[in-house]
Amino acid sequence: MQLRVLMVGSEVAPFAKTGGLADVLGALPLALAQRGVSVAVLMPRYGFIPLDRLQRVYDHFPIVMGSDQIPAQVYAFEDRGVRYFFLDAPGLFGRQGLYAEKGQDYPDNFRRFGALSIAGCEAIRRLFRADILHCHDWQTGLAPLYLRERYRLDPNFMAVKSVFTIHNLAYQGIFGREVLPMLGLPQRVFDSGAAEFFGKVSYLKAGIATADAVTTVSPTYAKEIQTPQSGWGLDGLLRTRKESLHGILNGADYSLWDPAFDPYLAANYSADDLTGKATCKRDLLKTVGLSADDLENKPVIGIVARLSEQKGFDLVGAVADDLMREDLALVVLGSGEPRYVDLFRTLADRYPDRVAFRAGYDEAMAHKIEAGSDLFLMPSQYEPCGLNQIYSLRYGTVPIVHAVGGLEDTVSEETGFRFVGYSGGVMLESIRQAVKAYGNKRAWRKRMLAGMSLDYSWAASAQQYLDLYAHLGS
Repeated sequence: MQLRVLMVGSEVAPFAKTGGLADVLGALPLALAQRGVSVAVLMPRYGFIPLDRLQRVYDHFPIVMGSDQIPAQVYAFEDRGVRYFFLDAPGLFGRQGLYAEKGQDYPDNFRRFGALSIAGCEAIRRLFRADILHCHDWQTGLAPLYLRERYRLDPNFMAVKSVFTIHNLAYQGIFGREVLPMLGLPQRVFDSGAAEFFGKVSYLKAGIATADAVTTVSPTYAKEIQTPQSGWGLDGLLRTRKESLHGILNGADYSLWDPAFDPYLAANYSADDLTGKATCKRDLLKTVGLSADDLENKPVIGIVARLSEQKGFDLVGAVADDLMREDLALVVLGSGEPRYVDLFRTLADRYPDRVAFRAGYDEAMAHKIEAGSDLFLMPSQYEPCGLNQIYSLRYGTVPIVHAVGGLEDTVSEETGFRFVGYSGGVMLESIRQAVKAYGNKRAWRKRMLAGMSLDYSWAASAQQYLDLYAHLGS
């Protein structure tokens, strides 16, 4: 019998994206479908998602929350064997932001994503009879709880198993206790073994506590979140669930990230023929306004990131002047916290011949930086998985990473540079080692080719999810 999996998430590439969650929900269902799984994905229909390519499949989709019934419809779209359902509830999701506008969270996020969680369960009853309900991050954390509290005695759900994936434990969806009646949940779920978290309601905790299996996005991160240092107050619960907690590394979509086929590059290249990488470096330097003639033989460090404390840029700020004393150039693309935007803008102003900064996000520029840089810096304080280091390896761009989470799992001493200990001085020493190693062209080429030979595609990860689903169904 064909396995049937319904994924539920708040963002799915290419329809809506703020980060890596969307990339996973864009790639994993396709990888599962290629392995014979019947897969559907449910997400909100945000105001910016057009309806012209979507087919309306359900007119009055029932979402009952407390005393309210939320008006909703469902639209559908199919691509490469995956069926995508869009929950169209204009009062909740007909907005230009996913979670916030002008830096402020929507005050009804508790209601919006409670409704998405209910819709995930109702979809199994009305749209797609699934064996597995696979929920992602806090925005769907209530779905396993609703499954237990509201649907478990319904014959449609007797054999349904739930999987909850943590993409980033720091984002927990915490709201006041007063939301429970508005969500249509009984007071008994306000318990340390369900949704209660230090006197409030945590959607993330509800998913962890009540799903049949819990996964996160790398093996090392699965270990780290069971410690007080990285557990964000949930380490005790995660330790009690350790037998049901699985670290499965995110994959990379090599149909989008491969220098041999990348349409954004000035020249394509591969491990068999690296000549195009030098062309990409010159093109990058020219594009950002740096001199290719002056810098083509110096190491260029690339950064493409959300500029936040989590990503480790306080370390860069701590050693910025010492860093720029090294014989290197720096190209940065990112947006985020003003203090880090100011940091890189100031560096670009002070060192205009060696530092280029582009604020915001530009897909073409991100690809150019991956291909045109010699090194890629990811000093993250913590990193559940990370994808840019995986892209860098494929592009022959040697990563420099803080050895945590998925960075620890994907970058070795043979393919990159890892530093242990979260300090600017330790990071700077690792950069100095990389700059020195860059001078040995033969050894550098060997390091590049070692990284380019690795396969972090979704094939292996999808198989691990299949094994988990099979175990739950046995």
